[in-house]
Amino acid sequence: MSSINEFTNKKNIHHWPITLLRVYTGAIFIHNGFGKLTSPNFADGLAGFVTGNLDKCYDFMRPFLESVVFPNSGIFAFLVSWGEFLVGGALIVGLATRYASITGAFMVAVFWFTKGQSFWSAQNYDAIWLVIFVVLAAIHAGRVHSLDARLADRFRFLS
Repeated sequence: MSSINEFTNKKNIHHWPITLLRVYTGAIFIHNGFGKLTSPNFADGLAGFVTGNLDKCYDFMRPFLESVVFPNSGIFAFLVSWGEFLVGGALIVGLATRYASITGAFMVAVFWFTKGQSFWSAQNYDAIWLVIFVVLAAIHAGRVHSLDARLADRFRFLS
């Protein structure tokens, strides 16, 4: 007769692709965030990115980019770099995975809308990342092989 622990262990073995996707996504985002954190002129690069995409961005994004992001590029550079770094770190260790995935989905959606690319464009990697983040949030990717799984008994919001 099988015990509950054997069933749980067998069940977790089948979830390794989810863990692999979560850790890979986290590694990409922590790498990109760290690169932006260590770049001394990322705020200027962000301002140039916004200016260069004003003609291509989605219409609803243009007023926000012109009146909020561009004048405050230093603040948004801080938010983007730390946001990517922290989302990546949270996904790697599996801490607050659902919240990190939702935050990551929001971030890449803003990048996508700023670039003004079609969902079906072959160059639109932001749409792919958006789908990955939505999947990670929807399937509770932090339930296995993560800190969320270990802490869920104490902190119900992690489960």
